[in-house]
Amino acid sequence: MSTGPAIGIDLGTSFACVGIVQSGKVEIIANGQGYRKTPSYVAFKDREYLTGVAAKIQAAINPHNTVYDVKRLMGCRFDDEAVRSDRRRWPFKVVNSNGKPKIEVKCCGETKQFTAEEISSMVLLEMKGTAEAYLGEKVTDAVITVPACFNSNQRQATIDAGKLAGLNVMRIISEPMAAALAYGMGKKFAKQRNVLIFDLGGGTFDVSVMSIGNNKFEVKAVGGDTHLGGGDFDSRLVGYCVEKLKREQRGVDLTTNAKAISRLRKACENAKRTLSLLEHTSIDVESLHGDIDFSLSISRHRFERLCSKL
Repeated sequence: MSTGPAIGIDLGTSFACVGIVQSGKVEIIANGQGYRKTPSYVAFKDREYLTGVAAKIQAAINPHNTVYDVKRLMGCRFDDEAVRSDRRRWPFKVVNSNGKPKIEVKCCGETKQFTAEEISSMVLLEMKGTAEAYLGEKVTDAVITVPACFNSNQRQATIDAGKLAGLNVMRIISEPMAAALAYGMGKKFAKQRNVLIFDLGGGTFDVSVMSIGNNKFEVKAVGGDTHLGGGDFDSRLVGYCVEKLKREQRGVDLTTNAKAISRLRKACENAKRTLSLLEHTSIDVESLHGDIDFSLSISRHRFERLCSKL
């Protein structure tokens, strides 16, 4: 039975957020830490699991049991080429369960396996809780966004994740459509206009052309890649740093050190963000591998060259 108002959830690869319509306007609800975006992270510990901010901040010290990017596994097969590529860079273990990928972690003193839908449901449950804390009442109805290029299996996997989180998924809509609705909501246009929506997220990429006018929204064309996003730019920079350290420290291979890679990835992500504003920045990680400190100066031009083939 449905209770409370319907909520909208953007279930992103890197972040998730939840919104509610009040007085004709959309309010994006802040989580318990005051942020309107919640990391799409789930971490397993000895006696509990953590989600969101709490999960992400401990990722570097618990890399094998901290799960992220799970959206890239939704509705996919274990032997999909994109899944094989992602598995090589993730510190957590993905195993083959009758052709379906499952995430294997240590939890409560034993080894457990979870589907992508189960991990996503934990993130959705966090979003549901955020909305309920704000509204002061239970909610069950939800609309969830997905990339425009998600296929039917990926969309169904998202619905299944919602059900596991106790949500009645009223509708799945594409992320570009959601952006177009937000852009056109309450506006009056003299004539139909064509709008290009470019959405490069943490793990997926969408481009859509839509016709908007007088509360009519028509999709003209869509394209994209469900395995291309900001995380791939981070990975290029991580790979560059790993090779630099290997050359300078006589073959030291960071790829066998999950904690070091997690710390380096965080530093590379911060550097990427800085390079959006500045022409140069540095990546500095103390005691990255044993007593070896890592330091690298990098320019925006160099970073763009590293990512030129993405």
